[in-house]
Amino acid sequence: MDNYKVYHLSHTDLDGYGCQMVTNRYFDNIKFYNSNYGREINERFDEIFNDINNEKNEKNVILITDLNLTLEQAKSFDSRVKIANSNIMILLLDHHKSGQDCANDFEWYFLDDSRCATKISYDFFSSIFKKDEKLSKLVDVINAVDIWLDNQKEFELGKVCLGLVSGAKEINRIMFPKENSLYMFELLSKIQPYFEQKKPHIALDDNIHKIKKEIFKQEQDDTLSNLVSKQNIKMLTKNRDKMQIIYEGYKGILTYNIGNVSVIGNDFLKKNPDFDFFMDITSRKTISLRANGKIDVSKMAAHLANGGGHPNASGGLVGNFKDSFIYKNIKKQIEDLIIKKTGNNNAR
Repeated sequence: MDNYKVYHLSHTDLDGYGCQMVTNRYFDNIKFYNSNYGREINERFDEIFNDINNEKNEKNVILITDLNLTLEQAKSFDSRVKIANSNIMILLLDHHKSGQDCANDFEWYFLDDSRCATKISYDFFSSIFKKDEKLSKLVDVINAVDIWLDNQKEFELGKVCLGLVSGAKEINRIMFPKENSLYMFELLSKIQPYFEQKKPHIALDDNIHKIKKEIFKQEQDDTLSNLVSKQNIKMLTKNRDKMQIIYEGYKGILTYNIGNVSVIGNDFLKKNPDFDFFMDITSRKTISLRANGKIDVSKMAAHLANGGGHPNASGGLVGNFKDSFIYKNIKKQIEDLIIKKTGNNNAR
């Protein structure tokens, strides 16, 4: 499959990222996407199609793992692939029995409820390419906990891994999907040295904080919170141009569900003195604004979101904000809001 570009959409839990660990082992030309159920799957599929159209690869594979499609979704995706052209192939590998109707109707929909999706993926691709002993051990750990084989020796380690992935919120996957994938891969790779220990689940559980610090530590040691904050500032600074918004001639950056806004917002503005304000919008429709003396964000909050506060720290509520799973869609809504409120078409 050297001529193919793989677009891999998977779930956001241990099994979902485990599937991507497998494909990351076997494919070089691959791009990762992650989704929960419902509307996000549709948005991610739209995103994949847009990327295929923009990248214009010779051949493309859309791989979906650990996600149970509704029959309506499967029909829609199948139709779009057929209409597009012959250089797109779709394959779904899953284990949720609720997808049986889809599996009955579509030959690309592979369902096996006796194995987790990670094991299905590993068994499939290792049979085509080659087996990987180290990876297969991780696969067994994920399989034991995902289909709840509590009599297997890997089960307790799997429970710890389950919590490790579900608690890995340090990198925002909506704003930084590539960095989030790399973070998950690094976490899962650091599980592997524990396989041979006498009580691997206890050893891993004791060292989760240390593992995360090792990942985020740069030149100097610090608290995990501070190390994560520094990494966020680094990523925001790297992506500042595409995340930039303009309000009444003032330049700001827009984040989504960033958390710890006071620390990250103020640190970003210090690191990037040409920016005048920092705005974070959340899935709850609230906005938080921070400034560094160049603009009174209490007035900005009142103007845009019926809010208020202090000149350098304010907030409000954007009642008509429609939450999205794609950053550029979120950004467009805020830019459109600024244009509507100010009558100025230079929000971008």
